Amino acid sequence: MSVSLPSRAACLLFAFAAICAAADTSQVITFDGALDIALERNADLLQAQVTASLSDVAVSTARMAFVPTLTLDTAGARNIGRSFDQTQGVVLSQTTNSATLGATSGLTLFDGLRDVSTLRQAKFSRTASHLDLSRARETLVFTVASNFLSLMQRQELLDVLRDNLAGEANLAQQIKQYVEAGTREAAVLYQQEANVAAARLAVVQTQADVDSAQVDLMRTLQLDPAGTYEFRFPETEKGQGGPDANLADLLKQALEQRADLKAEAARLSAAEQGLKIAHGEFWPTLFLNAGYSGAYSSASEVNFKDQIDQQRGGALTLDLSIPVFDRGAARNDSRNARLKLRSERITFDTLREEVGLQVREAYQEYRSAREQLATAEAQKKAAERAVETAQERFKSGVTSLVEVTQARAVHIQAASALVAARANWQLQRISLEYFLGHIGRRNLAGGETAPAE
Repeated sequence: MSVSLPSRAACLLFAFAAICAAADTSQVITFDGALDIALERNADLLQAQVTASLSDVAVSTARMAFVPTLTLDTAGARNIGRSFDQTQGVVLSQTTNSATLGATSGLTLFDGLRDVSTLRQAKFSRTASHLDLSRARETLVFTVASNFLSLMQRQELLDVLRDNLAGEANLAQQIKQYVEAGTREAAVLYQQEANVAAARLAVVQTQADVDSAQVDLMRTLQLDPAGTYEFRFPETEKGQGGPDANLADLLKQALEQRADLKAEAARLSAAEQGLKIAHGEFWPTLFLNAGYSGAYSSASEVNFKDQIDQQRGGALTLDLSIPVFDRGAARNDSRNARLKLRSERITFDTLREEVGLQVREAYQEYRSAREQLATAEAQKKAAERAVETAQERFKSGVTSLVEVTQARAVHIQAASALVAARANWQLQRISLEYFLGHIGRRNLAGGETAPAE
């Protein structure tokens, strides 16, 4: 069956409307929105939250070790044939039913203070887990900010190259008019058309880089690959802001504020408690046990309530256990705990040194990025004036297209360098905040003053 032209036109219009509707349904994601999405969906952060919750459970478990246990017991039996009835003290030759009811309770009075050390160890481990969670949030904020900044840089570079393409195309149109008027040779037009093609190629390549940066950001936010997203960049300060402190103060801040360093210190304290737990195995343990019960037998003519009351009784016992020989288990546990403590101390000292080196390196890179930004701004202004002069000279016929092409090449290079320098300055500023341990939404806008010289 053939389709008429009006029907085909209607189908095309319907398809076009569907495409437009799909474009309108693209999800707009701002920087703050991206942070919210990442904090809600990121797998590493969710795993850190689970670990922190497990540490809360461990503390609760260790705390309950100081509470006595209570168990209610009941048992029933049917005896067939000859059996001894404990409640009556006689041998019976009949089928009888019996039951016992009781309650037992136990409490550890002393175990070498292992329960105390276990609780302290659980608390230190919980502190470390929650600090790890805080550092995971900071790392996620830093990653999202870096990905957003990378995408913004490539988008700004794409805008620069598109403006350059438009300028090259406009210049080609002017040269075409000159050729038609006979004031320029055709070779000049061919050369400019090659420049236009090169500018168009640069735009295509940079567009691919923008698409790649979007994929990286989508991967960080764990967005649906089939979705359509529009990322809106935050307003960034054009000034050169940053932490207001010298290197010595920044190092002190990092050692006091870094959540991962605090977490490692908490793990070191937990390892010290682990050594105390192991030492507690050499001490005797003392337990207090209490029990109370009653019994019933159908062989007796006394009713159930009275039997339970008549045969009730209890006991209170103290259980002292002194370790004499455990095949070296306590000694090996002590050696193992001591080695773990040594390992944690090495890890803490290494991390402390690494934090200092990270801050020093970030501080130096930040200062270098700030100087590069100032230089790039000056270069761009000079390149703009050079392009304007070269184009005026070309229009007047004083110079050739080669000089204009060179001036425009220097200008596009300077503009691209400025985009890269500004993005690098922002990245180094954010990196410094991250390595100092207080990165957040407030200090991502760049509104603070620079570090002191």
